[in-house]
Amino acid sequence: MTVEIDDVSIEDELRAQISAVAASGGEIEIIGGGSKRFYGESIEALPIDVSAHSGIIDYDPAELVITLRAGCKLAQVEALLAEQRQMFGFEPPCFGEDATIGGMVAAGLAGPRRAYAGSIRDFVLGVKLLDGRGQVLQFGGRVIKNVAGFDVSRFMVGALGTLGIILEVSIRVVPQYETEITLAYEHASADEHIRWVNGLGSEPYPVSASLWHDGRSHLRLSGSGQGVHQAMAQLGGDRIESDWSALKEQQLDFFESDEPLSRVSLPPTTPDLLSVKSQLIEWGGAQRWVCGELDIAAVRGQVAGAGGSLCAFRRHAPDVPRFHPLAAAMLTLQRNIKSSFDPAGIFNPGRLYPGL
Repeated sequence: MTVEIDDVSIEDELRAQISAVAASGGEIEIIGGGSKRFYGESIEALPIDVSAHSGIIDYDPAELVITLRAGCKLAQVEALLAEQRQMFGFEPPCFGEDATIGGMVAAGLAGPRRAYAGSIRDFVLGVKLLDGRGQVLQFGGRVIKNVAGFDVSRFMVGALGTLGIILEVSIRVVPQYETEITLAYEHASADEHIRWVNGLGSEPYPVSASLWHDGRSHLRLSGSGQGVHQAMAQLGGDRIESDWSALKEQQLDFFESDEPLSRVSLPPTTPDLLSVKSQLIEWGGAQRWVCGELDIAAVRGQVAGAGGSLCAFRRHAPDVPRFHPLAAAMLTLQRNIKSSFDPAGIFNPGRLYPGL
């Protein structure tokens, strides 16, 4: 299906705003639905609402690709895909009904399926961008075989709007699974769960999500009915009803605390380094959530030594840097990329790191 919407006036208006701000030496905060505004450093800049730039440009279910304007509501797009028994393979969180496709790409966040299906970067085929010079740039395409500019379009994923305003994005979608079930197991410690869940990788089980919290492991199997039930017979465990969307949207009781929430990323087989009471582990051990006060600098040093990083995700004090410090060479590279797209530094300045 294709929906024709006149977007010229909106693009022209955004260009005019960018030119005026750049000429005055000002700065812009790009706002879509605002559902992920908490993510990253807080900034003070002129807010520009881009949510009106909405509409489906092209969607042919047989091609497994959808092209959208960035203001499209994420929940509505997922409902459209579900009508065709399709979905985003990376299971993106909304964090609110106003979440947009542009915010989904800019934040780069993914849900429980990410460790087994891939990240947003693995599904983005093309991006249309409005840069800091007021130019419209097109990277990639709408078909999977199109690789021109493919890596450049991936730059926008997780950039938090620091490179420009995302206007359109083409994303590969996947069919929904025939069958999904959840199995539960008792594992007293984080280390026991980590060893167990990584041991499953030696067999072709159709695992699509894992979770450990408070001594209990959950494992989601997704695939054909025959394959899932055969794996269930081999794996044992207790079959339970489990709402994985509550994990994706951080609506479990674990996330409802007023305490600071930290996200620790580590190689999945890394033993438990944190030894904290309130911890939730997913992605086969690669993503570990900690709710409570931490010595952020000390823990960052500890996890960096294991090849990981720590993000101060929610509810941290204003003086705590949100993202793990970059090595000097990587920070220089990121600043060079920023200056290529946004030479005047007007887009979401400092949202990621100083100078970005």
